[in-house]
Amino acid sequence: MNKLQFSSRSTLQQGFTLVELLIVVAIIGILAAVAIPSYKDYLRRSQLPEATSALATLRIRFEQYYQDNRNFGTTSCTNGAVALSGTALGATKFTISCELTDSGQGYALTATGSSGQAVGHVFTLNQSNAQSTTKFKGEDVSGKSCWLLKGDEC
Repeated sequence: MNKLQFSSRSTLQQGFTLVELLIVVAIIGILAAVAIPSYKDYLRRSQLPEATSALATLRIRFEQYYQDNRNFGTTSCTNGAVALSGTALGATKFTISCELTDSGQGYALTATGSSGQAVGHVFTLNQSNAQSTTKFKGEDVSGKSCWLLKGDEC
């Protein structure tokens, strides 16, 4: 057997077959179908603590204001003494608002998602530390007296 005959009988495969490429593409597609929604949910959950942290910080500042003034404000919440700016509180994805209740003896704080994955989430807090979620993942929520972060359970 000479060298020419030997090399013609053995076939050297170079590259991939079409079937192999289709299998790889299918596997990548399945992984992407699972990974992308999980990643988006992870991003959403990472942005929600901004609201809860900002509301908790504001509650402490409002209590300090109340100790000094015996009310939470006369014309507006803390009469502007406490900054309600979300960015000042470290909440860049939420807008914080406040409403006086009971002639300045109470308040209702609301954190509303304004950008990113936080849009569609609304958290509230009042002077009694009653926490609630009124909107979660863009859907109205009722009967939850807690801040939902992951699922529908407190």
